[in-house]
Formats: sequence, C-alpha cells, structure tokens
Amino acid sequence: MTRLSPNEQPNDIPNQNNTLSRGILNVLLVFIESALTLVLRFDPKLRRFAYPLAQADKVVCIRTYLPHTQVYATFGYRGILLDNELPAGRTAADITINAYSFQIINALLNHSEDSVEALQIRGEAEDVDNLKAFLVQLGLGGVVHNILSKFTGKSKDDSETATESKTDKLTEYKNTISEQNDKISALETANRRLNTQVVELQNKQRATLIGLVIVVVLAIILAITCGVMFF
Repeated sequence: MTRLSPNEQPNDIPNQNNTLSRGILNVLLVFIESALTLVLRFDPKLRRFAYPLAQADKVVCIRTYLPHTQVYATFGYRGILLDNELPAGRTAADITINAYSFQIINALLNHSEDSVEALQIRGEAEDVDNLKAFLVQLGLGGVVHNILSKFTGKSKDDSETATESKTDKLTEYKNTISEQNDKISALETANRRLNTQVVELQNKQRATLIGLVIVVVLAIILAITCGVMFF
C-alpha cells in the first residue's frame, strides 16, 4: 500500500486506472498500426486512396466516446502512424473525427458510405472527401475483396471492364446492323427507281414503235393511192 507523506495530497498520486487504460490503448494502437501496414501492402487500391493524405502528411484526430479516447493518425509514405499524442512539430490536427466507438467500428465493418457519413468529420473540404473515400475503401468488406482479388487475379474493376467491353461490342453490333439496314433501304430505293426508269423506257419504246408502224402504214397507203392515180 502506498503511504502519503504529510505534504502529499491524494491527487498527487498517479492514477493507476488511467495508466492502465493508456497502456491498453498503446497496445491496441500498435496492433491496429501493424494491421493497417499489412493491409496497405496488399491492397493497391487502398494505397491510391491514402496517397493524397500521405502526400500532404495529414494528421487526423480521432475522438471517441464510450469509452472516451483520443488518437492521432499521421498519414505518410511510411504508412499510417498511430499515437495518443499530437506528433512533434504540429500544433493541431488537419482533420478531426468525433464519434461513438460503435460508430467507428460500424464504419470499418460495413464498408458503406452511409456508415462513414454518420461520423462527424471536420476539416478542409478536400481533406474530408479524401478521408471519407479512404475510410469507405478501408471497410472490412472492401479490404477482403481487394486482397482476395489480388490473389485470384480478378477484381471488381476487371468485371466492370468486361461488362463495359460487352456493352461496347453490343453497341457496335447494333450500329453495324443499323448501317446495313440503311444500306439495304438505300438499295431498295435505288432498285425501285431503276424499275421505274425501265418501265418509262419500255413505254417510250412502245410509243416509238407504234409511231413507226403508223408512219409505215401511212406511207404504204400514200404509195398505193399515188400509184392508182398515176394509172
């Protein structure tokens, strides 16, 4: 049992509960930091979302309630560093997240934009958008999917690309069929025009032939008439 000196007050003694909580928090931070490093290593898509934050060395302050904790996440090229104190040389965090602990857990498990939107995130608009995109991708569902797709060689992007390729081919086929239909319609129109011209030529030829027959008949009649008159 710790004894108090005559000049020592109870508040001067280190709070064992707070020290234990901080120790547990530090262990959790080390575990989470290692997990993030592993995930970033195997998930190139997550690295792309983290890049804008890491490029600017953004610091995120995460304040949770029930239990009350305050953690700082520093994005950098070495990964995401977690600490319970603000990094040296920084006077304030760039982004602040205020939420209950269950909301943080929900956002990390559900891999949904709604869960991330439920968090109270403050900071510059661009930084907040980048962090939200990162958190959505960091969701357990997205991480598992991307890691599995890395080993299977298939990803959502590949599926979307294949679907887009099929759609493009289908559109190309439709355009080709439409062009062929237009050509067929044009040929049919030209064929009808040619048939009309042939009929017109046949009518003209028939009229010309009839005219010639009439002229020949008239010439014969005229010759006979002239011959009778001569005799």
